Amino acid sequence: MKYPISAGIGIFLCILILASGCSKTSSKERDNPVQGTITIAADESFKPLVDALTKAYEGIYPKAHFNVVYKPEQEAILELLKDSVRLVFATRQLSENEISMVRQQEGIQKAHHIALDGLALVVNGGNADSLITMDEVKSIVEGKITDWSQLKGSNLEGPITLVFDSANSSNLNFVMSKFNLKSIQKLRITSAGSNSKVIDEIKKNPLSLGFIGVNWISDGHDALARELSKGIRVLGVSKNPNPASIQEYYQPFQNGLELKNYPLSRDVYIIIREGYAGLGSGMVNYIARDVGGLIIQKMGLIPTVVYPRELEIRTGQNL
Repeated sequence: MKYPISAGIGIFLCILILASGCSKTSSKERDNPVQGTITIAADESFKPLVDALTKAYEGIYPKAHFNVVYKPEQEAILELLKDSVRLVFATRQLSENEISMVRQQEGIQKAHHIALDGLALVVNGGNADSLITMDEVKSIVEGKITDWSQLKGSNLEGPITLVFDSANSSNLNFVMSKFNLKSIQKLRITSAGSNSKVIDEIKKNPLSLGFIGVNWISDGHDALARELSKGIRVLGVSKNPNPASIQEYYQPFQNGLELKNYPLSRDVYIIIREGYAGLGSGMVNYIARDVGGLIIQKMGLIPTVVYPRELEIRTGQNL
């Protein structure tokens, strides 16, 4: 009787060892905050920001790698819903229907507010008018103002062409949501294909009005941003329909984004599907608790969590 019992214990111990071995193998294959490879998605309007964050993170942790897919916001979120990407940079949180889809898959999702961004309105450098009111922007996207001559202070005549990066992008979605637009079919509108191509189109066509993510041109230390900024003007926008002075106009840079003075400011979120402390969580913590906030600030945006700076104050007693 003793023999079968000891044999049974031996078999049980073997099973435990095998299970432990499998667990260790699985653990090794699973990414963590400092190593592994995951695929993430982002709207193309945030490409400079996302590139800066991921490259900085990979520089700190050489074994960590992000495969970044740039798609229009709606398509990027769809990839998240299909569980094809681990996280998404977007301008909105998931809707109730989208959250329900994740729950049906027995998945989890969390949205982290990481920054305040601005949708920049850009015009050709030959356009002398660099100021516009929200009422005028609303009338343009509603199709009530169709010619540059209808704008106060404009030195141009001719039909206004609206230039966006692509359909379903965060830029177009934001405008439609901001002004409660149901359709854009009657507008004189074109899709350039990317934010940089929007800028190229503005440089070629003085009658165009472009919509871009400001992080494409807000980093004054970046050579590409400086090059893209040449030959265009960034409009100052006022909430007041009848501004009394130029001080009531704001541009989508940090002094305008702060306190949301710029009327076309928007939130930036990371939406993550990760049921454990993986590489996606590492990126979130890097932004919220580490120097990722400084990178957001360098890109010309307002980080939600400002990286604390410690100052050592010396007095005559401790010199």
